[in-house]
Amino acid sequence: MDASIALVAIAPFVAALLAPLVQRAARPFAGWVLALVPAGLFLLLLTMVEPVISTGAISARIGWIPTYGLDLSFVVDGLSLTFALTISGIGTLIVLYSGAYLKGHPHLGRFFAFLLAFMGAMLGLVLADNMLALFMFWELTSVTSFLLIGFDHTRQASRRGAIQALVITNIGGMGLLVGAILVHQLTGVWDMSALGDEIRASGLYGLVLAAFLAAAFTKSAQVPFHFWLPNAMEAPTPVSAFLHSATMVQGGVYLLARTTPWLGDTQVWTLILVCVGGATLLWGAIGALRQTDLKQMLAQSTIASLGLSVLLIGLGTEAAIAAMLLYFVAHALYKAGLFMVAGAIDHEAGTRDITVLGGLADSMPVTFIAAALASLTMIGLPLTLGYFAKEEMYLGLVTGQWPDIAVLAVLLAGNAMLAGLAMLVLVKPFLGPVLPTPKSAHEAPIAMLVGPIVLGAASIVAGVMPDWLGHTLLEPGTLAILRETVSSHLSLAINPASVLLWLSVATWVLGYLVYLQAAAVRTLARRFEAALGWTADTVFDVVMFGLIRFSGAVTRLLHHGRLEVYLVTVFAALALALILPVLMLGGYDMLLPTAELGDWSAKLRWPDLQLYEWGIIALALVGLGAVLLAPNRLVAIVALGIQGTAVALIFLLLGAPDIAFTQFMVEILSVVILALVMTRLRLDERDHRQLEDLARDGTLALVCGAGVSLFLMVVLSGTLDTRLSDLFAATSVPIAHGHNIVNVILVDYRGFDTLGEISVVMAAGIAVMALLRRGPKRPVPPAPTRRSQKAAP
Repeated sequence: MDASIALVAIAPFVAALLAPLVQRAARPFAGWVLALVPAGLFLLLLTMVEPVISTGAISARIGWIPTYGLDLSFVVDGLSLTFALTISGIGTLIVLYSGAYLKGHPHLGRFFAFLLAFMGAMLGLVLADNMLALFMFWELTSVTSFLLIGFDHTRQASRRGAIQALVITNIGGMGLLVGAILVHQLTGVWDMSALGDEIRASGLYGLVLAAFLAAAFTKSAQVPFHFWLPNAMEAPTPVSAFLHSATMVQGGVYLLARTTPWLGDTQVWTLILVCVGGATLLWGAIGALRQTDLKQMLAQSTIASLGLSVLLIGLGTEAAIAAMLLYFVAHALYKAGLFMVAGAIDHEAGTRDITVLGGLADSMPVTFIAAALASLTMIGLPLTLGYFAKEEMYLGLVTGQWPDIAVLAVLLAGNAMLAGLAMLVLVKPFLGPVLPTPKSAHEAPIAMLVGPIVLGAASIVAGVMPDWLGHTLLEPGTLAILRETVSSHLSLAINPASVLLWLSVATWVLGYLVYLQAAAVRTLARRFEAALGWTADTVFDVVMFGLIRFSGAVTRLLHHGRLEVYLVTVFAALALALILPVLMLGGYDMLLPTAELGDWSAKLRWPDLQLYEWGIIALALVGLGAVLLAPNRLVAIVALGIQGTAVALIFLLLGAPDIAFTQFMVEILSVVILALVMTRLRLDERDHRQLEDLARDGTLALVCGAGVSLFLMVVLSGTLDTRLSDLFAATSVPIAHGHNIVNVILVDYRGFDTLGEISVVMAAGIAVMALLRRGPKRPVPPAPTRRSQKAAP
């Protein structure tokens, strides 16, 4: 079973790598071939249904970072299995749909790769038990959705929508990381399945809750972070169908459901989720009625549906959690189907505006049937899955207490507006008189019809099998969220005396009234939006514009291009870093010639040097004088090589041949590079410098030199701690298998540091080579005139 779970998490990424090759080889059948991957995962997940029902959960664990005790752990319970089956099942149909919808697109292979990677990220998110793995997949969904939303990168609207989605969801991603780290610090565990009531009992509960809510609200487009979702409609329709139904935006809902056992069941949890979810439900429903574009109508209704799910999780009762699970599946089925229908209409009729569509049922009968099945589920009529979801929503609120009455009123209003919207999506494009469209409407290809028909039929099949639905979905799912067994009471029996039935009737009647008054509601909603002036979307634009302007100002201030100022700043900071900390900590007291601290006059005497050692010191002094007295920069640079040679010889005398060899190589490379650039740079001109420049640079040089000398004196006056050098000496041979400790330090102990240094040098060399090859631009000679051509011999 461990291998099966790991396969579910890894297979989509492997398919994503192979997708461009499959597209080239299979061409028109690439969608059918690649759809086998999610279809196989769906069948594999089906085999886990019975084990999950019988045991409650199955898990898998893969060694990840054993040094820190981190394992890549996965858990399959009623909640994660419901999401995983929905993702893989709808993903299969989306891949099929994409092959026909984007047929002939030059980058279809790339699109398949992005889509499958997106699917893999979402599967990993819902199956991960380790919070760091959850964060990794969480961010991966943001990255892959960015690639999908901005797939048509030549359009500014696509780029803006992708960037907006990435920025908002990444803010929440940082909140998720902070929350995961806090939870680990409080409990000492990374696995969510091992958490209990210790978080609620902690004084940091509010901070942990805020971090996880920030992640969930940004991902699931809750008010005030809702504005990025409609702009994501710039993505191709298959992306919209997948993103709005089973992936990405449902990540926040999943996170709230997963954290309910150890964050939920508190007053602040219930208050925040019910209020934010209710506001998002009403705002999204009104926003959907304000639109006339089919995709925008469905996108805004997704905001409302996400708010509804958050509200139900906030209530936290058995009925509310059951309703959330049922509604998640119902919403995924009808929303994916309706987006596919909208894409088919746009693909075959050339427009998505419901005000110019009508009578398409005759020319697109199969698409009409698919739209009807999905719309009936969205309305929540009997014999559909949406009916049971709606009944469960109202079940726990018929108490007569005013807080429940208020929540019930919000649910009733939101469901009524969504029902009216479903009637608009069904009736306006397909029924009534036939209206002319930009394209001659005809039925979509079979690959674009399989998805909406199958999804619509699935919502009906699930609706007529309440016992199976309760046994396989409701009971395992509620057990995973509430951690207690809940018996299903779903039934096809209709009780005329039940309040729930009459609440459903009220929802349908109000929905029909909304449908009849849709034009008036649309006008009022647009006037209200115009009266607001500023919206969250415009605020985002202002903030991003201000951030870009601020970044530009800081860049112009700090990166002005004056190398001289850069060097002065660096050495001034070096002087401060060398002198101030030691001065503030009283370190220079160690250098005072007192009886207690010792007399430095005895320590600073010259040692007995050999003749060749005096020669090296003389060479260094000659190099110093040559640098100071150099008439131009070329001579100064070459003279600086004398200093480098002297330093290398000192290293050689003190028993560090490797370092000496490195120093010699640096000096040789410097001469070689200078020889190469001499033909491009004029370094032989006399360097005239102002007196104030000489005074400034001389002062900085003296201060930095004094700072380094004093710092070294302070270090040498203290006690030498040999623990690190002893570690290197003791472990260089048994661990790194090297007798040269210096080499072992460079290659093994600080190998990444050395790699970074090499990379920097390589990048600098490439930049220098590019500048040298570019050379000065030569003026283009003017084209010869007729007169000059005649005069030419």
